Amino acid sequence: MQSPRNKLIVALDVPTIPQARELVALRGNEVGMFKGGSQLFTAGGPDFVREIVKSGIGVFLDLKFHDIPNTVAAAAVEATRLGVTILNVHAAGGPEMMQRTADSVTDVAVREGLHRPSVIAVTVLTSSNEATLRATGINNSPADQVTKLALLAAQSGMDGLVVSPLEVAAIRAAVKRRDFLIVTPGIRPSSAALDDQKRVSSPAEAIAAGADYLVVGRPISSAKDPVGAARMIVAEIAGGGEEDVV
Repeated sequence: MQSPRNKLIVALDVPTIPQARELVALRGNEVGMFKGGSQLFTAGGPDFVREIVKSGIGVFLDLKFHDIPNTVAAAAVEATRLGVTILNVHAAGGPEMMQRTADSVTDVAVREGLHRPSVIAVTVLTSSNEATLRATGINNSPADQVTKLALLAAQSGMDGLVVSPLEVAAIRAAVKRRDFLIVTPGIRPSSAALDDQKRVSSPAEAIAAGADYLVVGRPISSAKDPVGAARMIVAEIAGGGEEDVV
């Protein structure tokens, strides 16, 4: 069983590579993985991803690929060659895009003897609510849209999902695969501000609902004591799980 700290993914959503390196330096026994998103990748490129991977800690490459199937599959192959642990695509790209990406990642991993990353799908961003969806022509509620895309992703070869903590329990009920990963952003300890997130919960609530990994950014990266903030969240994760062994 995973230890509580291995369920914590710290988002490196900072403007410079030196700042990102400072956060990576707290890795030790405090966190399980780091997330590199668009800001970090634009600033540091694949070389910085390789640097983190070489240090021995996992990377969730959060670039949310969304394009024609061939382009997304090719990008995912290159991410596999970087050595990342998890990568993601937008479920809204459709079943062909997701299936081709999953198959291409498996093929290159087998052919080149690489670790195969988990390929997961983004459903509805945690900054979105019902009004956001309506503005983009989607009349479903966030919960209904997430469930619809979750089932599509599961049928299209995805290893799991990125979903708001508010939809974790519904996804666990809808998708019957025991190995289906759920990665949950929008995590805010009780002492933290919501920032631009709209669908959030505490670490303990998300773990109790069935999340496998929690992504936490500003509550750690903006804290005066990032290590202390990470430890506090790990303690909350432990409180939401079933007798995890550290």
